[in-house]
Amino acid sequence: MKIAIGNDHAGTRYKFNIIDHLKSTGIEVINFGTDDENSMDYPDTIHPVAEAVESGKADLGIIICGSGNGAAMTANHHKKIRAALCWNKELAALARQHNNANILSIPARFVSLEDSLEFVDTFLNTEFEGGRHQKRIDKIPTDKC
Repeated sequence: MKIAIGNDHAGTRYKFNIIDHLKSTGIEVINFGTDDENSMDYPDTIHPVAEAVESGKADLGIIICGSGNGAAMTANHHKKIRAALCWNKELAALARQHNNANILSIPARFVSLEDSLEFVDTFLNTEFEGGRHQKRIDKIPTDKC
């Protein structure tokens, strides 16, 4: 599995911990995020994550900013992207099960580092249920972006 990851200055510490965690399980990571905590514009690191997932260069994505909102909004402007802002394990599971989310957005200023690792594991290990949920996803237009 290959994961694209991107972050702004608020998510740098989280990103490094998530990368270490993913690599320890044999997952390949493409790092598009900033590596320091100097203020920067999150779209500069989020667009490349969405493009990697959209093109198939990455299987899934993880994006991290202070609230998680700006990152998710940016990613969701890409066709074929369903970025989900998750602040607990249950939302991470439902984002995959019901919405077939392909990017996890983490709000670094509102969740603990330990919890964020749990969200990542849940997101990556939960399968899309399909069925009635696929019908709903099919109604999300990809030609409007």
